[in-house]
Amino acid sequence: MSDSLVIEAVRKTVTVDCAVEDAFRVFTAEIGTWWPTERYSIYESDLREVVFEPREGGELYEVSTSGETGHWATVLAWEPPKRLVLAWNTGAKDPVATELEIRFLADGDRTRVELEHRGWEALENAAERRGSYHAGWDFVLGAYGEAIR
Repeated sequence: MSDSLVIEAVRKTVTVDCAVEDAFRVFTAEIGTWWPTERYSIYESDLREVVFEPREGGELYEVSTSGETGHWATVLAWEPPKRLVLAWNTGAKDPVATELEIRFLADGDRTRVELEHRGWEALENAAERRGSYHAGWDFVLGAYGEAIR
């Protein structure tokens, strides 16, 4: 890949009917209750749980029914309840991680959740991968919004 190639970040927003603190908690601590694992999971039907370690340097991973772990991301910034940043490389199949930033912003009695997924340039098939995530984040954030309802 050319060093001058820049691929636009994926940006998505969803507004949920709860306070910022609740939106952050559901997104992180309760991720295993709403993440669409039937569609986006390493272990699929053998999935036991999704774990989000709540600290900088923590990991986001899934655990299979046999106890194996499948890495999703490493926590780069942990700023509850306003922001988190993840080095995203699901299944560690990519030697270079992309960066996922999620911001939680008060909007009256609701919370606007802004997601930005960036850093595609170093990946193989970067444009194709970006396109896949562009559609995938709509589905994932839809599931998150439904869980809050």
